[in-house]
Amino acid sequence: MLLALRTPTNLPMIQSIRPTELKARLDGGDQLVLLDVRQPEEVEICQIEGALNIPLDQLASRSAELDPEAEIVCICHHGMRSANAAAFLLERDFERLINLTGGIDGWAATVDPDMARY
Repeated sequence: MLLALRTPTNLPMIQSIRPTELKARLDGGDQLVLLDVRQPEEVEICQIEGALNIPLDQLASRSAELDPEAEIVCICHHGMRSANAAAFLLERDFERLINLTGGIDGWAATVDPDMARY
């Protein structure tokens, strides 16, 4: 019998996902929260359908809008702000966190070539 204990060697970690993997999971019906941490003016240019926009600079005051039990995919332009968002949420006991590798730009390049890019 295996036990999963919270020790320094097995604390929750932030996972990464490639855009094509995320697309497959969404198409497969996986229940994911898409958290877009870009600024509203960036979201106006392009977005993944169904994503919740909470800009990174508002995440501290708005994190209560998120379910800590949900599997959350953090999204930004290239993957850096979203990694910071995931780290912030991890410190607040969110455990099912995923960072979109390459961000929305990677999504546009590999999944949705018709999406506007900036």
